[in-house]
Amino acid sequence: MIRRAEKRDIPELARLLVQVNNVHAKGRPDLFKRDRRKYADEDLALLLEDPARPVFVLTRDDEAVLGYAFCQMEVYENDHNMVDRKTIYIDDICVDQAARRQGVGEKLYHHVLAFAREEGCYNVTLNVWCENPGAMEFYKSMGLAPYKIGMEKIL
Repeated sequence: MIRRAEKRDIPELARLLVQVNNVHAKGRPDLFKRDRRKYADEDLALLLEDPARPVFVLTRDDEAVLGYAFCQMEVYENDHNMVDRKTIYIDDICVDQAARRQGVGEKLYHHVLAFAREEGCYNVTLNVWCENPGAMEFYKSMGLAPYKIGMEKIL
C-alpha cells in the first residue's frame, strides 16, 4: 500500500533516513557523518504538514514502512528566464535494506509519476550521488536521463 506519510510514521522514516545517510557516508565520508539523518523528528512533523512537500510511504499492512519518497513541488510562474511550469523534485527515495530488489522503489517511483501527472507537472527531477551506482542504475532503468551534472574540486 502506498499512502501519504503521517506523523505516526516518523519513527520508521527516521530509521530509513539513517540507512540512506549511511549509504552516502560510506561513499563520501568527507561529507556525511555515519548514523545520522537529514531531518530531526520535529522537522519531519513540520514537513509532513506541508502540502508542497509530499512524502509517500509504501507499507506492509499499513504499518511497517518498506520505503519512502520525499518530494517537493517546484512552481515557476512569471520567472525572468524560466518557462512557466510545475515540477516534482524527488528529494529522496529509500527502500529498507531488507526489502530491496522486491519492487518497492519501482512502485514508489511510479506512484510519484502518477501524482505528478495528476498535479499537472511537466517533469520529475532528482539528484543522485555518483558514489551510489546502484541508485544511478535504478533511475536509468526507470527511464530517467541526466539533465545537468554537478561537479566539484576538493581543495
